[in-house]
Amino acid sequence: MENIIDLNQEPIINYPTYWDYKVIFRTEIKAEEIFIDILKQRDFKFKHTNSSKNGKYQSYLLSVYVDSKIDRLNIFEKLKNKAQFVL
Repeated sequence: MENIIDLNQEPIINYPTYWDYKVIFRTEIKAEEIFIDILKQRDFKFKHTNSSKNGKYQSYLLSVYVDSKIDRLNIFEKLKNKAQFVL
C-alpha cells in the first residue's frame, strides 16, 4: 500500500488551537510590547529562542490561541507589519 502525500493540498487544522509563529525583530525592538499591542487580551505565550551572531536580531517563538484560519492569517499579517520576519 502506498502512502501518497499531495503537497498542493492544504493541511487539515482543527480550530480553535494554539498556533506557533517564529518572529524575528531587530535587537532594539521590545518584542513583548509589540505582542501585547497586537494580541491585546488574547491568550498567548512567547520565549526568546535565538540571537544573531552579530547581535542585530532576536528571534522568538510566539504561541497564540487562534479561532480560525482567518484569525491565524490576520495575526500573521499584523506581526509581519512590525517584525523583520515571520514564519
